[in-house]
Amino acid sequence: MAQSQHATSSFHKPLPYLSPGQIKEICEAAEVYISKQRNRFWGRGANLSRGQISKLSAFFRADLLKSIRLFILEDERVPNPPFYPTLRAMGFESLPDFALMEAVTFKDVIVSKESCSEGVLFHELVHAEQYRQLGVGRFAELYVRGFLSGGGHDGIPLEVNAYSLGARFEDRREAHSSIEAEVSSWIRRRAF
Repeated sequence: MAQSQHATSSFHKPLPYLSPGQIKEICEAAEVYISKQRNRFWGRGANLSRGQISKLSAFFRADLLKSIRLFILEDERVPNPPFYPTLRAMGFESLPDFALMEAVTFKDVIVSKESCSEGVLFHELVHAEQYRQLGVGRFAELYVRGFLSGGGHDGIPLEVNAYSLGARFEDRREAHSSIEAEVSSWIRRRAF
């Protein structure tokens, strides 16, 4: 999930304590939210263009690129998850605001505020590969647990992975690497 520049913060207040049961409930609610948003936008999205697929085929699996749907928002925003008010009442203040994000990936659907730059699209496709390898439930769990570890949005290991691969792509557009292998390596090393 690529955030707008102004949406990030360098100051992180300690997060409230959650019991293992509460964490499990939030992970499950996040999975439901992702699935609902994926279904909401799937039919309204379009396949990636031939040009987009051609530029990114050296990095991503062909079947992944062909399965992706891209939806550009016009007069709406991606809503925050319905469990946010509960988390705010518990003392969570730095929840990522989905309305401020440049783009968000829900499994195989990328929802963007505007036409995606190559860098934003690349970042979101890394998330699509993470979903492909982890599944929605495990992705949601790792995302929530990454946030709860105290690093804020930018410290979530799934985001760190996408940002680091995206930076490499931006720095060396001609360098080809397998994002599938990179994500797989992070999973094997339990880096998420």
